[in-house]
Amino acid sequence: MRVLAISGSLRPGSYNRRLLEAAARRLPPGVEMRTVRELAEVPAYAEHLDVPAAPATVRRLRGEIAQADALLIATPEYNASLPGALKNALDWASRPWPDNVLRGKPAAVIGASTGLFGAVWAQAEVRKVLTASGARVLDVELPVGQADNAFDAEGDLRDSDLVTRLDVLLHGVLGAVSATPSRAA
Repeated sequence: MRVLAISGSLRPGSYNRRLLEAAARRLPPGVEMRTVRELAEVPAYAEHLDVPAAPATVRRLRGEIAQADALLIATPEYNASLPGALKNALDWASRPWPDNVLRGKPAAVIGASTGLFGAVWAQAEVRKVLTASGARVLDVELPVGQADNAFDAEGDLRDSDLVTRLDVLLHGVLGAVSATPSRAA
């Protein structure tokens, strides 16, 4: 089983990347997590570029999403919403409508920020975009507030309640993969 991780933060060493890495270490054996690394190179969505020979970074992004069994997106919060690069990537992935690579894909959204609220608004915005694109989005949030103090030296979450909530979320998204009709056979 393959989970594709996407961090909405482009900053090396970001708290959202750390959160995805912490999640990867909590996955059961047999589940692989791959991470999208080219988010900054995805061009701004433009319909005239969205042709069968779309830009190479877009083709790779769509291919990785198509090959994944589920998505785990970690988002920071910029101006009470999601980062532009993440929204742009989701816009590309949502095309062509209605047969896009997000359609029917199990997805979960988590987020970390240095504020108290852990990017709750951004998580809601990402879930809204994914739902509008046809993904099967878990209606669960995992806000990691005060992220500058949330991780130990190994990069794991310090708060045992957050660890438990992360485990429940991961179990939920993996369970959604098992419940996907195309996987039932």
